[in-house]
Amino acid sequence: MDFFERNKDIGDIKMLSPLVWAYVGDAVYELFIRTYLVNNSNAKPHKLHIDSIKYVKAEAQAKILNKIMPVLTDEEKDIARRGRNTENHHIAKNANVADYAHSTGFEALIGFLYLNKQDERLNEILKLCID
Repeated sequence: MDFFERNKDIGDIKMLSPLVWAYVGDAVYELFIRTYLVNNSNAKPHKLHIDSIKYVKAEAQAKILNKIMPVLTDEEKDIARRGRNTENHHIAKNANVADYAHSTGFEALIGFLYLNKQDERLNEILKLCID
């Protein structure tokens, strides 16, 4: 088995909770940001961590979702909406409820695209996050 094997079919992926998509999307986005910072900086780990927070905190992700919304397909908007509207009993200590909901929508979109092996589209969207 390949370590990064994504073997669920689209029907199974669509049946997952949006919070599961967000769970995966959080990790994918965090890895993307960390890799981006390492590739574009000679900073030490503590500075890399501080810089990554600027991208991965709920407020930043909420702003990114609003920024990319015009270029999303109707299906992608629906995925983000489902993630945003899913009842979540956890709120980050440094985020307001609206930002946290929107960041969950953003992470759900990233996770859905990753699980669905839409890597080209995922890369397009991730590049928009750092522009």
